[in-house]
Amino acid sequence: MPALKALISQLGSLALLYVIGHSGALPALSPLGLAALQAVLAAFFAYSLRSAGWWIAIHLLFMPCVVITFQGDIPAWLYLLAFVGLSLVYWSSFRTQVPLFLSSKIAVHRLAAWLPDTTAIRVLDIGSGTGSMVRRLARLRPDWSVQGIETAPAPYWLSRYLSRHLNNAALLRGDFWQRSLRDFDVVYAFLSPVPMSALWSKAVREMRPGSLLISNTFAIGQVKPEHVIAVDDHRQSQLYCYRIPGAKQLNTHV
Repeated sequence: MPALKALISQLGSLALLYVIGHSGALPALSPLGLAALQAVLAAFFAYSLRSAGWWIAIHLLFMPCVVITFQGDIPAWLYLLAFVGLSLVYWSSFRTQVPLFLSSKIAVHRLAAWLPDTTAIRVLDIGSGTGSMVRRLARLRPDWSVQGIETAPAPYWLSRYLSRHLNNAALLRGDFWQRSLRDFDVVYAFLSPVPMSALWSKAVREMRPGSLLISNTFAIGQVKPEHVIAVDDHRQSQLYCYRIPGAKQLNTHV
């Protein structure tokens, strides 16, 4: 578990720092210097445990930030406010290892151009965040039904508010792992490398043959996409398009 690896990294670095300090091998350092050394040790532990890169960055920042905030004259209520705010935005990211990614405008336009002109297509954006992809696609294709599902409260509330005037857009709050994908022609994901294999297994079990699973940026290992859409945005993104095995085909502009 990522959270367990993070805990081991922090505790292991603190224990090692304690041993080094008591051995006399540690030079005199300021509190911030000690925090920086602990951060480097924690990042090394995390790297050794094969934690994701963003966890290593968190370890490098965590203890120095703690020391800096304790040295500053910061009101206690600001800590609670920051914790609540971050929790509302990132919610279960520590468990899912899926941070908040927003699809670019160009990516949505490329996707809309590649998908078929057929009316009544049902699209689901899993992990829809602030609903940027849902709103843009719903405006481009008013004849389609575009839905999004998001677990984090703050992005979900914002997405509901911003899409309130779009009749063909619907935003739901929930865990897409607990929702069936069988009613959708296209499922769109902009997640992280971690859940892609499990997502493919879920899609194959639940989606109709010939429907499409499209992943922004993150490919599914060991599965060859039917098509890759190059997106000329600031990330130089790619949309990996996977056809669910079966006879029926959803025709696209290749």
